[in-house]
Amino acid sequence: QVQLVESGGGLVQAGGSLRLSCAASGRIFSINAMGWYRQAPGKQRELVATITSGIRTNYADSVKDRFTISRDNAKNTVYLQMNSLKPEDTAVYYCNAGVVTTTLAFGDYWGQGTQVTVSS
Repeated sequence: QVQLVESGGGLVQAGGSLRLSCAASGRIFSINAMGWYRQAPGKQRELVATITSGIRTNYADSVKDRFTISRDNAKNTVYLQMNSLKPEDTAVYYCNAGVVTTTLAFGDYWGQGTQVTVSS
């Protein structure tokens, strides 16, 4: 019913920047919070940043002052601007959204993930 499609991952040198995008589509009535999570090899998935429909943001301590989350409600899209990237930021980044569908059912949806690799 709802699909999240991420884009913007890739390979970048330490100190560089990347911008991730995640577009939600399907039978969407409204979207509550949206966020980005990441999972490095051998580690658990962890929160990177979230943003509410009221544009309140929350960041992991490890990315504060380097990453910025934003959203375009008209496009059902969330972005993650990543600056001053470090090798420890290397992970698969996943988009997440809390969606109310057109049948007024609430669901927690995930994208397929996009690889971010930061070389030293």
